[in-house]
Amino acid sequence: MVLTHPSIIDGWFRQSSSQKSSHAITLKVRKILHFEKSPEIDILVFESETYGNVLVVDRTIRCTERDAFSQTITHIPLANHPSPKKVLVIGGGDGGIIHEVLKHDYAQQIVLCGIDEAIPRVSKLFFPHTSSSFSSPKVTTHTTNVLTLLEQHTSTYDIIIVDTMTPDLIALDEKHIHLLHTSLAAEGNIIIAAGSTWDDLSQIKNLHHLASRFFTTIKYAYTTLPTVPSGQIGFIVASKTLSRDLRIPVREVKDTKYYNGSIHTALFVLPEFTRALLEDGKDVTPKIGRDALALLGKPTKKVLLLGSGFVARPAAEYIVRDPSNALTIACRTLSSAQALSSGLPSTTAISLDVNDVAALEAAVAAHDLVVSLVPYTYHVQVTKAAIKGKTHVVTTSYVSPAMRELDEEAKKAGIVVLNEIGLDPGIDHLYAVKMIDEVHAKGGKIKKFLSYCGGLPAPECASNPLGYKFSWSSRGVLLNLLASATYLSKANYNFSEPYFISPAFAFVGYPNRNSVPFKEYYNIPEAETVFRGNLRYQGYLEFAKVLRVIGWLDVGTKEWLSDELTWAEVMQRNVGATDSSEAAIIERVKALCAFPNESESSRIIAGLRWIGLFSNEKVSSRHGTLLDTLCARFEVLMAYEEGERDMVMLQHKFYVEWSDGKQDIITSTLEAYGSPHGHSAMALHVGVPCGIATQLILDGKGFATHSEVLEEEGIALVEKVL
Repeated sequence: MVLTHPSIIDGWFRQSSSQKSSHAITLKVRKILHFEKSPEIDILVFESETYGNVLVVDRTIRCTERDAFSQTITHIPLANHPSPKKVLVIGGGDGGIIHEVLKHDYAQQIVLCGIDEAIPRVSKLFFPHTSSSFSSPKVTTHTTNVLTLLEQHTSTYDIIIVDTMTPDLIALDEKHIHLLHTSLAAEGNIIIAAGSTWDDLSQIKNLHHLASRFFTTIKYAYTTLPTVPSGQIGFIVASKTLSRDLRIPVREVKDTKYYNGSIHTALFVLPEFTRALLEDGKDVTPKIGRDALALLGKPTKKVLLLGSGFVARPAAEYIVRDPSNALTIACRTLSSAQALSSGLPSTTAISLDVNDVAALEAAVAAHDLVVSLVPYTYHVQVTKAAIKGKTHVVTTSYVSPAMRELDEEAKKAGIVVLNEIGLDPGIDHLYAVKMIDEVHAKGGKIKKFLSYCGGLPAPECASNPLGYKFSWSSRGVLLNLLASATYLSKANYNFSEPYFISPAFAFVGYPNRNSVPFKEYYNIPEAETVFRGNLRYQGYLEFAKVLRVIGWLDVGTKEWLSDELTWAEVMQRNVGATDSSEAAIIERVKALCAFPNESESSRIIAGLRWIGLFSNEKVSSRHGTLLDTLCARFEVLMAYEEGERDMVMLQHKFYVEWSDGKQDIITSTLEAYGSPHGHSAMALHVGVPCGIATQLILDGKGFATHSEVLEEEGIALVEKVL
């Protein structure tokens, strides 16, 4: 069996900073040695080019065969203590720390706790040199909860070594520090892994301040560690003994490859910005990013973001880049709002039901701008509330007739209501108008305009019968198939056919909504053809047509649809089969669909079987409609799996006639891929344009610069003359 892991791509392991997503490290992988995953833990072991075997727990490197972490965190407190007999190690399940503790002859009892059983088990296989220490008679392993163990042992341990990645102590608070203090013997030392001064300075300051309330002697030390994103890791070191100088070792430690007495003392020599903050309480770090912008003194602007769907997070992240923006995220359920707001500065989560008109109006009126990312059917009531509260509005949805009717009221209220500022619609408009204006400025005419866009799984992830997975609303995707479409064409073109972009893709296009008004919107009165369409992989449309024929795209409420029925029984009723057997249903499906050949019949029938439509499994009905029930099924079957990525493909094609009679075909193309461990391409290319538009409105700027700002974010279409 070939071992794989989502964090290893193209032979490189990648780890992002646990606190920030702004940087990461990568290690070249020779081979994967072990991988196991449970609901509690994800363990990976691989052989690296430069650090030997590497143990990764929950995508974070815990140790390597060249590791200096265990020596540093162990010998700082032990070499400084006159007689460390009893040692408590919290974490350290790889055995590296206890291996180092055993180098101290004074150590008589070593207690290890706060570890998952899998870590020692795996470490014994791949790190035998250090994990052999588990067999020492001095070592006892406890499976007891860390806090319970501390409560049961007061004034017991001469040394406590704490790895704050231990689940029970992942966020140290006053209770934890108090328990650690009371468990320490009268002259005991403690060391706590405390992050990097480059990444975690504020957390280090808070932990240092908290620990100083209990310990009379406290210092911060740090060491280099190239296998963490910042290349550095630090420690809070403290003692109950007032007179103890933690910087001075009182004995030599033998058989070490990194630690020595000089290193011990040097570890406490801090960069000035760290020393000033911890010792003098002065922050002398350079002001960059949000901190630098805060110095500009812009007035605070309040932004309300409604919804917590796929695209909301990139929009929210962009909005809070400006420290003058105070963001409120509102969802029907508070937990959804809290999840979306997690880690975002200047952000508050609230519960809000947009159907509660009074609550909606109050929330909207309390803000300068509302970003409506709820389903498009709610935009009208959100906009009415905004008109009443004189609050600007941004949405990424198409302008509906009902929204258009609010135009005059919005103007009278003096507010901006900006719609269609995502990907499609959004980015497509910006670059269509850009090229059209450039052609007109050079005396050319747009005789034919085609535009296709699709949000799809990347080719290697298009692994189901429809060749499709959901990076946005499943209901919206399926409803799009039911919507009528109109376009302008001088010739009798069939636009629902294969569409060529490059040899790498087998696309099919089909019409999207009403393209006719874009002749006016885009100012191309000379155009004989105006067409806007969707892109899918070939085979999708035929499958979707079958789903429609056999009733699964029906939006009407069915009183008979219940969780007591099986999928096969629902299918029997949909297609009028004689019974719910697979054979009877298939016979009826073939009669209704009139497949062109046996190959296509086999493909579609196999796909229906994959969905489970012939199975005796009970349905989970949603909203009493066949469409929504199928959506619920698709959201499970056709979700992106861990390590998968999506793709966005957008292409405009301009048929240009120049003043000298010369004709050109110009394409403007966006091909973008999501990150398997970050944002999807769809979320990024909808959310970021929305965030940019929001900031432009808040700053009172026009939208002429929107595409320029977009390109600064690395989002742009590539133009080419065919």
